Amino acid sequence: MKISVLVENTAFRPEAKAEHGLSLFIETEETKLLFDMGQTSVFEDNAKLLGICLESAELAVLSHGHYDHGGGLKRFLEINGSAPVYLSKYAFGEHYNAENKYIGLDQGLKDEKRLVFCDGVTQIANGISLYGGISKTCPRTLGARGMQVLTEKGFEPDWFSHEQYLMIEENGKKYLFSGCSHRGAAEIAEYFKPDVFIGGFHFSKVNVETDEGQSLLQAQARALLETGCKYYTCHCTGSAQFEVLKTFMGERSEYLSSAQSVEI
Repeated sequence: MKISVLVENTAFRPEAKAEHGLSLFIETEETKLLFDMGQTSVFEDNAKLLGICLESAELAVLSHGHYDHGGGLKRFLEINGSAPVYLSKYAFGEHYNAENKYIGLDQGLKDEKRLVFCDGVTQIANGISLYGGISKTCPRTLGARGMQVLTEKGFEPDWFSHEQYLMIEENGKKYLFSGCSHRGAAEIAEYFKPDVFIGGFHFSKVNVETDEGQSLLQAQARALLETGCKYYTCHCTGSAQFEVLKTFMGERSEYLSSAQSVEI
């Protein structure tokens, strides 16, 4: 399997573009797919840099309903005229940050015909499935961290019902892709028990300059190691936070940046 990073917060090479967001182009033995689209058209620029034809994507997946993963959705629909886009049925919810700023998707896109709304387990190709609706069965030790959803009752802590996870099974191994792991990377890894985990850990707001922050990251590193996974992380994990994790996790953790490709 080959994974090419089209969008990430940092750049792997000088000529690559970076932005706060995530987009991965995944090539299995049978399928080419796009996982998230970043927040702008940067994913398209880096695809061209890497010689990747986005028109060749047979399908696309949106991990959850935040702008930094789905902001490029409109542009992808323009570039690729046939691939269905699989997203949670809750993806177009009213999502806000702690400052009550809207961080959701472009509401004008929710009636696009190529959007396929999912819930529960959805097989989207041979050996490729999406898992949503695990919010009540997967524990969440890190909390909502200020993220909110606007309901009829007003602002409420986000339970991330719009988050879904991509599982690819190939050559006897399980590869799990998670956009931001809002429910906790270690908890998600323990729930699914993949061989390889790819995605953000949502630690970027942890203050590495404090004893509390260091303790939290050390505890999370231990929990991540206990799952037995190999981790490729990025985006909302945070560069400084990753360095702390790397101290404890060693070769079990790697960081991915814009315009970087890995074969796993």
